[in-house]
Amino acid sequence: MNREPAPRPHTVPESAHRPHTVPESAPSTGTAASVPHRPLDREKLFAARLQAARARPYLATALFALHPVESGRVPTMSVDRHWRCYVSPAFVDRTPVEELAGVWVHEVSHLLRDHHGRSDRYSRAHETAGPGEWLRMNIAADCEINDDAFGDGLAEPEGAVRPSDLELPEGQLMEDYLRRFRLGALTEAHAWLDCGSGADGHDREWDLGPEGANGLGPEARDAVRFRVAQGIEGRPGDVPAGWKRWAQEAFQPPQPWRQLLGAALRSACSGGGTGEDYTYGRPSRRSAGVPGALLPSLRRRPPRVAVIIDTSGSVSDAELGAALREVTALTHAIGGRRDMVSLVACDAAAHLVPSLREAEGLTLIGGGGTDLRTGFARALRTRPAPDVVVALTDGQTPWPSARPSCRTVVGLFARPGGRRRYDESNPAYVSDAPPGWARVVRIG
Repeated sequence: MNREPAPRPHTVPESAHRPHTVPESAPSTGTAASVPHRPLDREKLFAARLQAARARPYLATALFALHPVESGRVPTMSVDRHWRCYVSPAFVDRTPVEELAGVWVHEVSHLLRDHHGRSDRYSRAHETAGPGEWLRMNIAADCEINDDAFGDGLAEPEGAVRPSDLELPEGQLMEDYLRRFRLGALTEAHAWLDCGSGADGHDREWDLGPEGANGLGPEARDAVRFRVAQGIEGRPGDVPAGWKRWAQEAFQPPQPWRQLLGAALRSACSGGGTGEDYTYGRPSRRSAGVPGALLPSLRRRPPRVAVIIDTSGSVSDAELGAALREVTALTHAIGGRRDMVSLVACDAAAHLVPSLREAEGLTLIGGGGTDLRTGFARALRTRPAPDVVVALTDGQTPWPSARPSCRTVVGLFARPGGRRRYDESNPAYVSDAPPGWARVVRIG
């Protein structure tokens, strides 16, 4: 479904403001009703985890890294960002083992896909908070997971929300879904959802926190993700498309140039005036000093970024793959706002990529000679105008003679031994170095 549904009024169901307690008749992935305390049936819970690992063996490392914590104050099952899974004994008692296995996979998927970190970044970029927004993030994260999570030996838990329930297309990311729906009639049936702070980034009163027992530190969490990505890469034929996409992004060893490129982009985007505009959506505080006048306030929005990818014949497929991964990382860094990123494929001519989708769905035109001057000219003509231009290239190109009207970051693909390619028709040719007005980072 390519058409975005018309936005619905941003209304928060009354139930989103109430404590998360539900009647016994609520779906099995809902929140726990107030019932007398009973001991957790760990044998049943662990049998369900084992069944989940058999159905999804590539997730076994993550499933067994998740530490269960018994609590009568929690939703049915929920996770925190430190890889603890809080479990309601009443929920385990009333839920079949087959469905519990599906809940195990669902909850650990939130942590593997870093929904808490992505929710934090989205909230900062859009200045959103409150129970309604946390519920909306949980629903969007669930849609990203549930569209291809079940089947093939894994039962779908009762009440699991799918994109089709909200009249949304499948195969999208959480950030895409957040832009496509508001709380309203279609979400009322899912107002009980609460997968914990590991799903929406908002700490719960029952969370044990970073100093609590049995939590995983940042290094251990990264190690788990890396092992799961290895498992997915080793059996691509048995893995859904969403997990393949995740593994391709996660299965990259940490490299300093990624940090440098990110730092250069953040520096360019955070400069004075970048991503700033006046708006009457929130009047200026100075209006109080000017009776009868309504003054706009200066608000920061995510920066508009134009990315130029060198698609000439001198750029290898591996380098193009690295460039596409950087486009994905860049999009996540600005809160998942793909509408704020434009992409230009450029060899000797520039081609605007009409729709920024997942990296595996992009078509990059090129293969000829290189002249990034045409790419810069095309990127600067996009409307609205970009705040930052990022050029990913091997450097074998002439550069614009004049400094662009916005900040510029150049990512240079490294060559083995520092070797630079040359023009066979002109062996004496040596390409110009990037101009001094660009922030340069060597990639690879």
